[in-house]
Amino acid sequence: QVQLVESGGGLVQPGESLRLSCAISGGTFRRHSAGWFRQAPGKEREFVAAVKWNGDTAYTDSVKGRFTISRDNAKNTVFLQMNSLKTEDTADYHCASGMGLITSTLRNGAAYTDWGQGTQVTVSS
Repeated sequence: QVQLVESGGGLVQPGESLRLSCAISGGTFRRHSAGWFRQAPGKEREFVAAVKWNGDTAYTDSVKGRFTISRDNAKNTVFLQMNSLKTEDTADYHCASGMGLITSTLRNGAAYTDWGQGTQVTVSS
């Protein structure tokens, strides 16, 4: 059984940075693609970023140039470096993983089979 545990969320001011981590256990990590999704109060869950098993990445337009997703196969961990945070980035951030994802499905939450509990990110002055 695959388990995902997120960490790194918190309260920051606009313009500051946070680094989220997602530790994945119980599966063959190097074969998994992983994504970050977020959900703000009263809004639909939205795709943020993803990294395929081969290292290819995808981002939603609103975070391009500010967020960077990466993976460390030795540590079975996926990271989301978030710079120049904005108030609109405030949300509950969830990590997800799945095998066999192709590039066209990375942005689709339904393509992922396992999810973490989430970590809260609040950007406020």
